[in-house]
Amino acid sequence: MSVTVGDKAPNFTLRAYDKSEKSLEDYKGKNVVLLFFPLAFTGVCTTELCTMRDDIAYYNGLNAEILAISVDSLFTLEKFREEQNINFPLLSDFNKNVSMAYGSLYEDFVLDMKGVSKRSAFIIDKEGIIRYAEVLESAGDLPNFEAVKATLAELN
Repeated sequence: MSVTVGDKAPNFTLRAYDKSEKSLEDYKGKNVVLLFFPLAFTGVCTTELCTMRDDIAYYNGLNAEILAISVDSLFTLEKFREEQNINFPLLSDFNKNVSMAYGSLYEDFVLDMKGVSKRSAFIIDKEGIIRYAEVLESAGDLPNFEAVKATLAELN
């Protein structure tokens, strides 16, 4: 299954790094940048999330919340968030349901790992509609941050 621009974003509730539950519904009335990333503590994922961390004021200025999801355990995400000073929620999709619902799951990843989130970026508007969708096949690529920012600017 996958989602495309114009679709209603599949709702979800996941545990965050601090064991709290976060639901997409909690962010109604805000634009959401929803990122899926393969694995904490890997080079490209660290670059991606630190880029978002460093630009958080820009995203806040566009009334946008950032949520990042991986199949890592919430304990791993807590340590990763702490080490990198990540200033937005990291959510554990350990059971892979949300990654599947968004069409963002590798069946086979590197080193014989199965069921790892694909690097993806979605923008969900205040009404819960997907306005931008980018699912990358290569884990070495970064999302198009300029396109993300341009889409958010259009929504405001």
